[in-house]
Amino acid sequence: MKIFAAEFIKSCVAPEQFPSGDLQEVAFVGRSNVGKSSLINSLLNRRDLAKVSRTPGKTQAVNVFLISTSDPAISRFHLMDLPGYGFANVPKTVRRQWGPLLESYLLGRAALLRVVLLVDSRVVTDQDRQTMAWLRSIGHDPLVVMTKVDKLKSQERVRTLRLIHQSLGLAEGDAVIPYSSVTGEGKDRLWGSLRDAASRRQDV
Repeated sequence: MKIFAAEFIKSCVAPEQFPSGDLQEVAFVGRSNVGKSSLINSLLNRRDLAKVSRTPGKTQAVNVFLISTSDPAISRFHLMDLPGYGFANVPKTVRRQWGPLLESYLLGRAALLRVVLLVDSRVVTDQDRQTMAWLRSIGHDPLVVMTKVDKLKSQERVRTLRLIHQSLGLAEGDAVIPYSSVTGEGKDRLWGSLRDAASRRQDV
């Protein structure tokens, strides 16, 4: 699959700024410093489309990107980069704004094809568990991607996958995609999962 175009559209700080129309959307969510911007750049074969910051909690809005690909199932869609959660040094006023913004986006968004939940392969936090539980409670079945797997030794992989399954309450058959923005591992699997989700929606 080729990516024909990937461009930043806008940052949304209020629900009325969310994209209108029926173009499919894929939302990426995860705690601050999980490697979300690096993963998005890696997935889209871009260097700095999503800005990588050394300051966790930098993303304070829902950032919208328009993506065009060669795959008929998912040829044109919005990638939605949601604010990170769970970083204590983010000002309380900012955190209070994030909650309602995320909730208003994730609740009843007809165009939302899939929510991708990013979890750091080295640690699963209470915020990760709470976010998974909340997403399920509002009707989402997140696709779980564990980031930074290049930092794990090979013998740690099985233990880490088992721990993530247990911590997030995943069923035995639920997929967890190991991903490395450094090596590109997991990129094809993640695209495949998104294509499958788009194909299933078309069949409904």
